[in-house]
Amino acid sequence: MRLAVRGLILHENRLLLVNAWPGGKSDLWCAPGGGVEPHQSLPDNLAREIHEETGLTVAVGAPALVNEFHAPAHGFHQVDIYFRCTITGGTLSPGWTDPEGIVDRRRFVTREEIATLRFKPDSLPAVAWGEPGAIAYDPIEPVVR
Repeated sequence: MRLAVRGLILHENRLLLVNAWPGGKSDLWCAPGGGVEPHQSLPDNLAREIHEETGLTVAVGAPALVNEFHAPAHGFHQVDIYFRCTITGGTLSPGWTDPEGIVDRRRFVTREEIATLRFKPDSLPAVAWGEPGAIAYDPIEPVVR
């Protein structure tokens, strides 16, 4: 099982999404974040991942969602922990390059715009724009591309 962290970043009532399929391999969007490295806290991992993927510096707040997804045929199972985050520095720049080369598109979307996109997890809009202190659990979903 793999553990990952993701950030729910609302700025001017718009949610930050990234596409982690370089070269347009997929139109699937998700919240920024990634795999947890050992010997670092979850918030430290998340702040690092968000900066790598977007160039933004964030303050990591409270957890908001635990989501599981899997690909049984490949033996893959991941648990994502989503935290509410606030931007403390930087702006999205088209010239920003993810050092790992995974994220090549990033954008802020309104609640109306997200409804026109393919995204995961299914509960993302409800949690992002939901009750700030609430914590949700999203049951296991299949991996999609």
